[in-house]
Amino acid sequence: MSTSQILKDAKAGMEKALENSKKEFSGIRSGKASPNMLDTIKVEAYGSLVPLNQVATVSAPEPRILLVTPFDKGQAKAIEKAIRESDLGLDPAHQNGIIRVPLPSMTEQRRKELVKILHKLAEDGKIAIRHARTDARDKIKKLDGVSEDEKKTAEKDLQKVHDDEIAKLEALLKTKEAEVMAV
Repeated sequence: MSTSQILKDAKAGMEKALENSKKEFSGIRSGKASPNMLDTIKVEAYGSLVPLNQVATVSAPEPRILLVTPFDKGQAKAIEKAIRESDLGLDPAHQNGIIRVPLPSMTEQRRKELVKILHKLAEDGKIAIRHARTDARDKIKKLDGVSEDEKKTAEKDLQKVHDDEIAKLEALLKTKEAEVMAV
């Protein structure tokens, strides 16, 4: 394996961690309804836990309401229960096979709690990015037939990729934090 291949693999791993953080952030609600707010919810269906988007469609017809339409009307109760028991603080109402999820106004305290959750998710993302860097660094050190200068250059390049991905994650966190704190 070459240093360029190791760097490419490390960058792919770091980008995957960043995408995962982005997905986690989208599950944290801000002031307005977004269908992907419910992406992290798992529903007990057909004997196993499945993502909500595999058993229903989610839409946001109004800024403060989500509509969840189950593919199988028999799953409505299980979907309603999963939404209610999630840590999103939502109170769904089931009527005629459709689940309406009104979004309550957020208090200052709830906003601060959500920001703490965002920071934890961001830290998890940073840890995943660091793991990708550490794995790549170990591979670079173990390379045979590569000069020390080339290894040092590869490690510097790796650190630059790491710093860039961490900076992207920080920017993402700042944007989401501002969105959550906006009244």
